[in-house]
Amino acid sequence: QVQPIESGGGSVQAGGSLTLSCAASGLAFYSVGWFRQAPGKDREFVARISSSGVMTNYRNSMKGRATISRDNDKDTVTLQMNSLKPEDTALYYCGVQTKGGLVGDPANFGSWGPGTQVTVSS
Repeated sequence: QVQPIESGGGSVQAGGSLTLSCAASGLAFYSVGWFRQAPGKDREFVARISSSGVMTNYRNSMKGRATISRDNDKDTVTLQMNSLKPEDTALYYCGVQTKGGLVGDPANFGSWGPGTQVTVSS
């Protein structure tokens, strides 16, 4: 069973950058998604990368500000985020895609990690 661990969160000022990492043995065999959840809100899609790394998807508000990539030799998936905004503040999770369907639907993902906190101050 894949058990991802996220890292790289932190506190930054608006306009700053963070790089999040998701690591797990066996991660290379799965499409992986990054999602986030702010207090009192539903978990929402951020980005997703196919197992080969060829296909990527982003939520509209992150296009041009985020890059998802992977290193299958190291079983890691990275999310580089730039020009961060206060509204990006949330707990960020990675999960493996376990079902087909919409890549932005968290119900199609599983094996969630514990999350890493991203806080952006204005």
